[in-house]
Amino acid sequence: MYAQVIVDIAHSQVDRVFEYSCPPETEVGCRVKVPFGGRVLEGFVIGLSETPSFAAEKIKPVYEVYDEQPALVPECFSLMNFIAARYRVPKAASLRLFIPSEMRLGKVSEVYKKYIRLTGREGGIRPSAKKQLAAMEELKGGDREFTPFCLKYSRSAVNALVEKGVAEVYKVRRNRTPIPEGEEAERGRSLTPAQRQAVEYIESSEKRVHLIHGVTGSGKTEIYLTLIARRLAEGKSSIFLVPEISLTPQMLSQLRRRFGSQAAILHSGLSAGERFDEWWRLRSGEAKIAIGARSAIFAPLENLGVIIIDEEHDTSYNSETAPRYSTIEIAKKRAEYNGCKLVLGSATPSVESYIEASEGRYGLVTLTERINGKPLPEIVIADMRRELKRGNPSNISRALRAELEGALSSGNQAIIFLNRRGYSQTVICTDCGYVAKCENCDVSLTYHSEENCLKCHYCGARYHTLSACPECGGRHLRYSGTGTQRVVAEIKELFPSSRILRMDNDTVSGKDGHYKILKRFSDREADILVGTQMIAKGHDFPSVTLVGILDADMSLHFSDYRSGERTFQLITQVAGRSGRAGAKGKVVLQTYSPDNYILRFAVSYDYRGFFENEVKMRKAALFPPYSLICRVMVVADEDGAAIEALKTAYFAVEELRAANSDEFIFLNKMHSPIKKIQGKVRYQVLMRLRTDRLLPRIYDIAAGASSPAVLVYVEENPVNLS
Repeated sequence: MYAQVIVDIAHSQVDRVFEYSCPPETEVGCRVKVPFGGRVLEGFVIGLSETPSFAAEKIKPVYEVYDEQPALVPECFSLMNFIAARYRVPKAASLRLFIPSEMRLGKVSEVYKKYIRLTGREGGIRPSAKKQLAAMEELKGGDREFTPFCLKYSRSAVNALVEKGVAEVYKVRRNRTPIPEGEEAERGRSLTPAQRQAVEYIESSEKRVHLIHGVTGSGKTEIYLTLIARRLAEGKSSIFLVPEISLTPQMLSQLRRRFGSQAAILHSGLSAGERFDEWWRLRSGEAKIAIGARSAIFAPLENLGVIIIDEEHDTSYNSETAPRYSTIEIAKKRAEYNGCKLVLGSATPSVESYIEASEGRYGLVTLTERINGKPLPEIVIADMRRELKRGNPSNISRALRAELEGALSSGNQAIIFLNRRGYSQTVICTDCGYVAKCENCDVSLTYHSEENCLKCHYCGARYHTLSACPECGGRHLRYSGTGTQRVVAEIKELFPSSRILRMDNDTVSGKDGHYKILKRFSDREADILVGTQMIAKGHDFPSVTLVGILDADMSLHFSDYRSGERTFQLITQVAGRSGRAGAKGKVVLQTYSPDNYILRFAVSYDYRGFFENEVKMRKAALFPPYSLICRVMVVADEDGAAIEALKTAYFAVEELRAANSDEFIFLNKMHSPIKKIQGKVRYQVLMRLRTDRLLPRIYDIAAGASSPAVLVYVEENPVNLS
């Protein structure tokens, strides 16, 4: 038997199939250990044949077959070819997406627990062997865990029973569970007429992709769970994606109550052992529902019945590391391969998705009312310019202070949202204008009062706080901007008896960091939750009646064509955390730009008005989806090497434009907005194209400009233009 193997080296020079002789038990999809260029490496079997393709004596043997059950499902190879061709990466890099990295590197394996039981055979135990007799008597009552049993009767006595054939030892695999079980079972809830209509439309429609546009609290989750339950009844599996790791415990809890151990969780926040065990539960068919963030789209499930992507507008669904894939694009391929439905859901759909739905390429479901019939929370604008004029320099407006006082006195909870972390954004010398910046990254440092240090939020470097300006020696240092720590301090000063939790990247360390904070807030151990984007969407806290949004207009000022869309989405999503149960919700939106049209659309929850306005602007300016923004990024340790690679890429694109001038709207080369990150210099060739027709050529240009010293890669409609 001969195996066609992709060796696990993600390099274009070895991006091909190699042939090895293999034992008869080898199956397509297995991982194997093979000799390669003087080394022993892991490989993936993508095909088998009875005869070799060249002289058999020259073919080296497979050293070891890792898997009793193939790790890769047949669909992986179809996706491998698509990802490799679409995103111009080696096939090995594509296959790595389907297997947990720790499993690939051999850093983790199954955990077993040993038990002992009687075999039913007599062993001629002597009457004087009292420990053996006592041990055998206890085993008549049932199997026992091996190690404690040995401690009780001595290992020699227990081993004697095994040697005489009276007892036998066996192993049971033990799963490392990411989230504590013990949830009470829950039956499916009765659907409202609107939910029932949505489910039946999705089920009966001939369209492959459907968009559910439902206001926050409109019952989208129950629609998702109903679709999953129906597929489960048919013996089919499901994938359920959420944008943030912080959302997965809450959603997994709901799935576990409804579907028990059929639900498994996959995301990067798990320990290596937990991720390995959950992955194998899905691969073996023990679990049939995969829930997780972006990477869970590669869950090893067969016979998929539905793929659900909640909060589909979220930018975290686009990978910013190679392969730089779109999760929705991969989901469409998986839905096509399995002949199943792809359901996208959001209260604020992306402009691109809503265009697809409004023009009939996606099925569209619209839910305009909350499930409990309650109105959406009232949004009140607090003009922070007036606050300053009236002598209130605080980050908490008078309106927000009054509403907080009311919520706390009535025993309700509040969420305060700020899209920053730390205490202050920047440290500035007012004498000479010096700004404290990271030595490795071209970004300002953030002051963290609890640790009394300056931190870089790009590379994690820490610096001592400044007592004087390192440039001019001046001592007039100003801490500008506002972070979550400062907001917590100000609220504590206003309401000393209030219990406050903070949730940002600094407080959620550890794999259960998100879960612990959210559980404490859900269990009413705090009155106020102050946090960044990770508290903005998906969470359902019945006692939250107030949401405060600080610096609501901050994202409007980013130099990004999507800044208006992101601001509208963020405000709507955060506002939706309020008033989800009995009491009416209230939102205080603090801004220095109260007359901005985006905020006006958001205050009235007018998605359609926002969408129509946004589409007109993008059409007129030829921004996506009416064009394609493409960026060739050049990253290197040395400035000289980066500039040479930049020139190579730019001149090649210039030649391409000369031959295809009608395709180019814009082309230029420049420093990236952030010139350096983690010690590496960054340049870019930025272009706007009318279509994606030239993309394959641009990928080839980037590959040609790359070298061992310089990384050159392509980004399409990049999520982050910094």
